[in-house]
Amino acid sequence: MHRFLRSIGFSHINTRQDMDKLLGIIMNEPDQTKKIALSKNHIYTEFTKEFASHAGIVVRGEYDEKGFFHIEHHFPYLKGTILSTVSDITVNKRVDTDAFTGMCDDIRLGISMIFYLQNAVDYLMLDCSDNTPHKARTYLSGLALEGKILLGVEDNEEIKRRKSYRTRMRNQLIAMAKSGDQDAIDNLTIDEIDLSAQINRRIRTEDLYSIVETSFIPYGSESDNYQILGTIVNWSCVKNQYSGEEIYQLLISCNDIVLTIGINKDSLVGEPMIGRRFKGIIWMQGAVDFQKI
Repeated sequence: MHRFLRSIGFSHINTRQDMDKLLGIIMNEPDQTKKIALSKNHIYTEFTKEFASHAGIVVRGEYDEKGFFHIEHHFPYLKGTILSTVSDITVNKRVDTDAFTGMCDDIRLGISMIFYLQNAVDYLMLDCSDNTPHKARTYLSGLALEGKILLGVEDNEEIKRRKSYRTRMRNQLIAMAKSGDQDAIDNLTIDEIDLSAQINRRIRTEDLYSIVETSFIPYGSESDNYQILGTIVNWSCVKNQYSGEEIYQLLISCNDIVLTIGINKDSLVGEPMIGRRFKGIIWMQGAVDFQKI
């Protein structure tokens, strides 16, 4: 069983029999079916069924030459509803399963962000080799097994204006540094030294989470897992129609990137509110629109 099933309201799926029953419902009554012929006798197929608003399970596999369907794998998903980034996306096939990961370089993060590709059939329809850059829109989301709600950092319009200006200047320097501008590299190095000195000074008398407003850090050995700290922009509580469990869907702003986080209501410590922050470890997913720029 996929361990993130709990995040979309399936915390009581504990046996193979329960999982097989659920997979049978998805394949017999899918909300959406996508197919692509990989060869003459093998048809790659994707069954999708939504069990809560924007959340559900995808079953992937192949039909063989005799018409039998062989399940390769399945995974829970949460669709991102807000455009997160417009940048070059490269896609690669995973080694362990017949699935794909996407990678994009967004200057707002300063790192290469890797996510699990939700719409694999759309990518296969491009009929291109892996690691080919695609300029595309990406809608990011994440599933969390557990998380905490923290108080927000008090801001006023002047502070927000200064933060916005510093962010724009830093993003410009990062873009220039990537193109080989030595002055930009030197300026970024000096900024990092100054920032480190400020943190060392403030940490003596202030709480860590009053200094660090948001963060985005790779976590563990899985390339698409991240530890995030982000500000709640909006939120809702929806119900899984199959299990009856409630799910929080949190719209998070993290390092100026907006993404949707799904978490079981019983797994979240604290009460979400706009302006408060979410802290947790997420499995990053993304739906990529390969057609539009």
